[in-house]
Amino acid sequence: MIPTFTTDEFTATYISKKSKKKPFDDNVMETVKEVIENVRTRGEVALKEYTEKFDGGIPHSWQVTEEERAKAWQEVPEEVIEALERAAKNIRNFHSKQLQQSRMMEMTDDIITGQLFRPLERVGIYVPGGKACYPSTVLMNAIPAVLAGVSEIVMATPLRGGGAITPILSVAADIAGVHTIYKMGGSQAIAALAYGTEQIESVDKIVGPGNAYVAAAKSLVFGDVGIDMIAGPSEVAIIADETADPVFIAADLIAQAEHDEKARAFIFSTSEKVLEATLAEVKKQCAELPRKGIVEVSLINESAAVKVGSIEEAFRLSNALAPEHLEIQLENALTHLSKVKNAGSVFIGNYTPEAVGDYFAGPNHTLPTSGTARFSSGLSVDDFIKKTTYVYYSEQALRNAAPYIETLAKEEELDGHARAVKVRLIQ
Repeated sequence: MIPTFTTDEFTATYISKKSKKKPFDDNVMETVKEVIENVRTRGEVALKEYTEKFDGGIPHSWQVTEEERAKAWQEVPEEVIEALERAAKNIRNFHSKQLQQSRMMEMTDDIITGQLFRPLERVGIYVPGGKACYPSTVLMNAIPAVLAGVSEIVMATPLRGGGAITPILSVAADIAGVHTIYKMGGSQAIAALAYGTEQIESVDKIVGPGNAYVAAAKSLVFGDVGIDMIAGPSEVAIIADETADPVFIAADLIAQAEHDEKARAFIFSTSEKVLEATLAEVKKQCAELPRKGIVEVSLINESAAVKVGSIEEAFRLSNALAPEHLEIQLENALTHLSKVKNAGSVFIGNYTPEAVGDYFAGPNHTLPTSGTARFSSGLSVDDFIKKTTYVYYSEQALRNAAPYIETLAKEEELDGHARAVKVRLIQ
């Protein structure tokens, strides 16, 4: 079911920059451009038109009321609420250690330099709510924003039947600390968050996953607002040796593939025996899955099994791929962590499936995809913080630095810069 590749074939198909696929095509972009421009210029009227067209109805009020939020708690089973609360505790604990304080870097009588850390004022979180429902996304996106000190956190999620949102998303929002929930989805929701309407105030940054239309919308509003990232299909790479359990590996490949038909699952193994057993186990486990159709398309069209000559070669491929998720299923797995250069998040050992990170462990599951882990990181408290530097120079400090500043300014033919220093030192 999963095709096998040589290392050269895998590199050409999945690692070469020429092989990279955009997370959305030109037709999607053209559609979304129209939506963004209409909501930006026509506000509430356009938002209602697109919501009725794409979601099948317009809510009585965009905002979820306090009564609706209270009612949602009665509709979610207690064991689910407990699981959300335990996961939220772990996420808070992990992300609280990322907090930084404003600080002075240097302080003398003549010179002071430093850095201010300030939270964003208003953040919008997009959470899918149609066929897919991800309360874990609410926790992962909202909790770091709360810890950062964001003044107002709003959430947008599509309507389900009956003019309400999915109850578990409302409960997760309460647990995470979301202030306001809006009943709107798709690219029109991204536009409303970015530019505001008569009833919806614009935000400073938009975070959270979505389909190709949401990804395209985020790319178009970037610059007018901040965004977390443009996410492509989710992916996992597994590095395994002869000590790895094919049953575990197969389960993890399938778990990745069930996201959607574009999801990617890769295994690099030094053991031909483990590879063969894993592929056989994938077929066996797939037969028992409710989402079998989605899994099979993903595994056949977007996934790969690669026999490598050494563990070093496996890490070379993985680092070139820069996967969103990397599992290390090797003997003494923790000792290989230093070999990782590029990955969104790493899962170490046979008993650490990616699902632990998706839901519960604490590190964020909003991660760079499509090779962007080469230059970017997963969501963190830092994504909701602005860093402003400051400088103070006394007259004497400026006199000491003036010759160097003037020399560099003249070298760049920026005489006004040199003059701005000189006029302060003329006696």
